[in-house]
Amino acid sequence: MHENAEYENMLYEVVTNHEEQYSIWPLHKEIPLGWAKAGKSGTKAECLAYINQTWTDMRPRSLRKAMESKTKDSRIG
Repeated sequence: MHENAEYENMLYEVVTNHEEQYSIWPLHKEIPLGWAKAGKSGTKAECLAYINQTWTDMRPRSLRKAMESKTKDSRIG
C-alpha cells in the first residue's frame, strides 16, 4: 500500500487547544496535553471538511477577546 493512501484511510479526531485552534490527530494515538476532543472523528478528509466549516475565524481566542475589548472600550470613550 502506498504510504499516502495509508494516511488517507486512517481515522482521525478533530482536536482544539485553549486558543480554540483546530487540528486533527490520529484516532489511535493519545491526544497531546493542551488539546481536547472537538466531538468529530472520521477520515482525514471528513475531519478537515469539519474544521473548514467550523473554524471560520483563524485568530487565536486571546486575540479575538483583546480586539473585542478594545472595540468596546473605544465605544465608551
